[in-house]
Amino acid sequence: MMIVQQEYYIKGLSYSIRSAEEKDAEALSSLRVQIDGETENMDREEGEAYIDATGFRRIIHLDTEKSRNLFLVAVVAGEVVGYSRCEGTVLKRFCHKVEFGVCVVREFWGHGIGKNLLEKSIEWADQTGVEKMTLNVLAFNEKAIELYQKSGFEIEGILKKDRRHTDGQYHDTIVMGRFRD
Repeated sequence: MMIVQQEYYIKGLSYSIRSAEEKDAEALSSLRVQIDGETENMDREEGEAYIDATGFRRIIHLDTEKSRNLFLVAVVAGEVVGYSRCEGTVLKRFCHKVEFGVCVVREFWGHGIGKNLLEKSIEWADQTGVEKMTLNVLAFNEKAIELYQKSGFEIEGILKKDRRHTDGQYHDTIVMGRFRD
């Protein structure tokens, strides 16, 4: 699915949010590795489960065609600095919902990019009849949990010791869901 590009100016930064295009594939491949190395909040360690440009082109192409998928990018001065995806399924028992994920380069945290990617995704979900959005977030990521709750997500459960990071420490994952009004 595609959305119309939207422009933002927050805390001195101009950026746009738009649907991912196949021309973004190379940048997304590098960006994903970079973001995975910048934060413990992602599912992967840096370079793990690598997706090359061809893989991203395939994902973008499929997400553009599928009515239950949405792939957005945030762009600053022509460079992709973040992205989000909503991914649905064709399985009849689960076709009422999509799973949401978002990531932004650390340098651009604090400019509302993640929040606006989330808001555009919620707007799309509500307009297309998605009944439920789900996401997973690390229990120690309080800022993200607060943002999700302000956006209508509720905590549905906690997965205890769900992840083990490189330092050997286990971390809980919070499962959240948002139902369409």
